[in-house]
Amino acid sequence: MSLSLRPLTENDFPAWIGVDEEAFGNAVPPHRLELFKDLAEFDRSLGAFEGDLLVGATCVCSFTMTVPGGPIPVAGVTSVGVLPSHRRRGVLSSLMARQLNDVRERGESVAALYASEAAIYGRFGYGRAADNLFFDLPTHSAAFVGHAPTDPSLRLRVVTPAESRNAFEKIFEAALDGRPGLYARTPARWNSVLSDHEADQGGAGPLRAVVVEDDEGPRGYALFRIKLSFTAHDLPDGELRLKELFGLDPAAYALLWRHVLDRDLVSRVKVAQRPVDDPLIHLLAEPRQLNAGWLDELWIRLVDVERALTSRRYSAPVDVVVEVEDAFCPWNAGRWRLTADTSGARCVRADDVEADLTLPVSVLGAAYLGGRQLAAPQAAGVVREARAGAVRQLSTAMSWDPAPWAGLVF
Repeated sequence: MSLSLRPLTENDFPAWIGVDEEAFGNAVPPHRLELFKDLAEFDRSLGAFEGDLLVGATCVCSFTMTVPGGPIPVAGVTSVGVLPSHRRRGVLSSLMARQLNDVRERGESVAALYASEAAIYGRFGYGRAADNLFFDLPTHSAAFVGHAPTDPSLRLRVVTPAESRNAFEKIFEAALDGRPGLYARTPARWNSVLSDHEADQGGAGPLRAVVVEDDEGPRGYALFRIKLSFTAHDLPDGELRLKELFGLDPAAYALLWRHVLDRDLVSRVKVAQRPVDDPLIHLLAEPRQLNAGWLDELWIRLVDVERALTSRRYSAPVDVVVEVEDAFCPWNAGRWRLTADTSGARCVRADDVEADLTLPVSVLGAAYLGGRQLAAPQAAGVVREARAGAVRQLSTAMSWDPAPWAGLVF
């Protein structure tokens, strides 16, 4: 099969959506097409063509993402799809290789994505860098511990989401630098978050919101929907579906959760995506009632190892020579000496010295945001240690608190 690769244009948009719908087996509602078109960066898209037929596509969202120590430019890879008729013919590999070269030439050292299937992207050097929890919490078992934080200066206000966007943006911006994985939201991204078309509601009614504030301004917000229902005996059995919740301090955070858990006529609160170290775990008197489940979230790919490792901060001093295995981006392959302390880092080529440890670039990407220790892949034989203690030293230095979490699929 002869393929040609080029950026997509607006004229290609219908064919692009056709590939997406075939690849994912879904139909995109018309209002979501417009939202996606506003988010799409056509100059950062890439289509694979067999003659005039578009058979595969992908694109990048340009944004800044928080990593340990602060924000850096990151390529957010999304809308990756290949026609079912053209699978296993090298289309995806061609798209991924060209895209990573383009990302490198643009000067971004890190790429990130959400994986539709976990088995796909490891072979292109992406590593599972963040996880998330989902909850199914009965409200009758949602009492807090006695020492849960409170603040009498805080007020809770029910708001209309569309009219309170400025408050949400201000709160989110204040929270952004506090957690690796969070990324800055453009106006188009906020349009998507607050979209309230019937197709967005999933039978759960309109988007609702509350804001916590004090005399200085907003301190947190929650967005949610409520699906109202009753049992055969006319007992309330509603379901609250939390979309997102951010609090800028412990008391504001606790007050928001209490409101969510105490809504009248609601018997369950369902949450699709929360960080693995969510403080709610420590607020509940009986955390088993979370009925929590665990899934992978953000995947990270180091496009330029040297710049990526010097663009973040480290929790402890480290001086190691790391041999990176990277068949897909050969410019990364080889030995690198990383020296760092809590104030900065330096990474240089060291092919003339012995490596202290050897690992695939996907494992380095998985550890990049600070939430993945290296002991487990070492035990699996994926990380190999030549100098005793080198794996622990690097793992300790790369660890970070809080755990990484992006919180919103891009």
